[in-house]
Amino acid sequence: MRALISVSDKSGVENFAKELVALGYEIISTGGTYNKLKEADIAVIEANEVTKFPECFEGRVKTLNPYIHGGILHRRDKQSHLDQAKELGVEGIDLVCVNLYPFKATIEKTDDFEEIIENIDIGGPAMVRSAAKNFDSVIVVTDVADYDLVLTNIKNSTNTVEFRRDMMIKAYEHTAAYDAMIANYMNRRFNQGFGAYQFITGKKVFDTRYGENPHQNGALYEFDNHFSDKFIVLKGEPSFNNMGDISGAAKIAAAFGDENAVCIVKHGNPCGFAIKETLLESYTEALKCDPVSAYGGVVAVNGIIDLELAVKMNEIFLEVVFAADFSDEALEELSKKKRIKLFKQGTTKLELANDGYNFKMVDGGFVYQTSDKVGENEVADSELKTQRAATSQELKDMEIALKVAAGTKSNCVVYVKESAMVAIGMGMTSRVDAAKAALRKAEDMGLDVTGSVLASEAFFPFRDSIDAAAAAGVRAIIEPGGSIRDDEVIEAANEHGMALYFTGIRHFLH
Repeated sequence: MRALISVSDKSGVENFAKELVALGYEIISTGGTYNKLKEADIAVIEANEVTKFPECFEGRVKTLNPYIHGGILHRRDKQSHLDQAKELGVEGIDLVCVNLYPFKATIEKTDDFEEIIENIDIGGPAMVRSAAKNFDSVIVVTDVADYDLVLTNIKNSTNTVEFRRDMMIKAYEHTAAYDAMIANYMNRRFNQGFGAYQFITGKKVFDTRYGENPHQNGALYEFDNHFSDKFIVLKGEPSFNNMGDISGAAKIAAAFGDENAVCIVKHGNPCGFAIKETLLESYTEALKCDPVSAYGGVVAVNGIIDLELAVKMNEIFLEVVFAADFSDEALEELSKKKRIKLFKQGTTKLELANDGYNFKMVDGGFVYQTSDKVGENEVADSELKTQRAATSQELKDMEIALKVAAGTKSNCVVYVKESAMVAIGMGMTSRVDAAKAALRKAEDMGLDVTGSVLASEAFFPFRDSIDAAAAAGVRAIIEPGGSIRDDEVIEAANEHGMALYFTGIRHFLH
């Protein structure tokens, strides 16, 4: 029996090779892997002894040879293949252990295109694909985490076709993700990220109990290792819907740096938000905006939850609490609720992946775009259009309102007062209706919006929304501008003595 080992990630390879030798395998290897095994006094054959041809072109060609690929690919169940292998002097290779040149690590550390090109693996994917194709006879190993599994199956005579098939699927996933990464990188470098094909790849983190509804299947997949590194399940099973709500709440709560932000989300939309001196105060003020909707909602906390905040949270039923972390006492207190789900990042403040692109399924395909977010200086750089300027507190409230609006389904308007959201209208077909719905909700909750600021993620097409805001006591408004009736909107704001700012940037979320 023969095993070919050629790995970029050499962790654990010495022990793996030793175990294979003990099981009766001859080891074939190349380059750095060969040297490492040789230094460890492991019996190893250099690949050029098999290929009868030296490595050439600065290592670009090592294993692209019929003695290698013939040894992997010939069928052991066909006498004609066995006869031809004997005639050509091709010896079988029964196990292929390959992981690929570190293309991802290379593009993360350098912009040198020549170095990047040299870290595109050719021989490795070819060997993996050959071994995977012939899984009926060959074990293919592409993950160092599988070394023990492979050895166990060989030792216990459980090297079944089903086992090899599972390894085959993993191998093709590996090469497909690798090629997709290269294609996407090249398109981002040379075609602004929008080539003739777009490849979206993710690694499964876990299955959800079901999808949006019980008759649907669902699972969470990640780009890079964002969830593997920064999503820790403390209590409960995260559902498909939970993950969407957690993402929406966390994006808003984490949009304010190190500030003590708390965001409450229900069915994908924020129903409470505040930034105060402490997380307890922030949660208390966020809850006031809409405690009815908050019941059974998802809370994202930009910080570490302590016992006092946990006691406050336990006053109502919350389905999910997601935080940077929990104190031991807080975790014990919240765990008293049987149905609550608790997840953390294991950090001091929430950290976002900040994906550069996002996409949405449409019937028959998907639309793909660069990601949207409110710019760091978007409020500071906005243009004052009225005689009255906003106060420093109003500017802070406008930043909060605008960032919440950008994370809320259009059409939406957001009212913020003293760093807490006091009203929100979202997902309406009319911006006027959104404004009216928000004010009705605030009235129902007994909240006074007098002195608040108003943000809209898109322009106001008529002055009627400005008149309604003034009647409600709004003192400042921030919006993109760009309507053919902007002059009427500005005139209305001046008539009411309001401050009006245009950002020039729309933040639709459909």
